Formats: sequence, C-alpha cells, structure tokens
Amino acid sequence: QVQLVESGGGLVQAGGSLRLSCAASGRTYSSLAMGWFRQAPGKEREFVSAISYSSGNTFYADSVKGRFTISRDNAKYTVFLQMNSLKPEDTAVYYCAASNGLASNIRFSSRIEYWGKGTLVTVSS
Repeated sequence: QVQLVESGGGLVQAGGSLRLSCAASGRTYSSLAMGWFRQAPGKEREFVSAISYSSGNTFYADSVKGRFTISRDNAKYTVFLQMNSLKPEDTAVYYCAASNGLASNIRFSSRIEYWGKGTLVTVSS
C-alpha cells in the first residue's frame, strides 16, 4: 500500500508561482510512476503531468506545457510540481497520483492505483 500526502497549495495572484509537493510512503515506491491531476469546481478531474520513476519520461497536459514542471527526488520519496505564470483557470484541487508501470499510464485516471487527498490552489485575477 502507498500513501500520498500533498502540500504547497494556497492563494496566489495571476502570474505568480507555487510549488506543490507530494510525499509518498509505503513499500512499493521504487516502482512507481507519479503525477498530478486537478479538479476545478463543477468540472471533471483532469490530467496535469506525469513522471517516470527514473525521471526520464515526463508528460504534460497542453494547458500547462511551458508553465509547469514536474520533478521528483527519489531519495526523499517526493514528487514536485513547479507552477509558474499561474492563471485563474488553474484554480483547482490538485491531486497527487501514482501507479506501478509506465508514466504514460498516469495520464488516465482509470489507471491510477493511488491517490492523495488533494491540495487547493486558488489563483486570483
């Protein structure tokens, strides 16, 4: 079993930056691809970004490419999402996600094995 705990959310003005963290615990971290989803009020949860265990492969939603960067520190069992040039439409609860196998699988919520409880990001205009 794997537990995921997000942190780093908050209120920021448009154009600002935030860095989200997701700390993982459990016995299978070494095989995990990890990533981030988000869910805005009244909308479905959507894929944001994913990263392989080796950090060799990363994926981004078109809406965040060039603004968000995913990374991980395996020594600290942590994955990060650096969010720059934030827009009001980035406002959402951000969820950490993890699954065994390919990072490309993280793009699909149906293939996620583990979820965090989420952290709220609010971007004011």
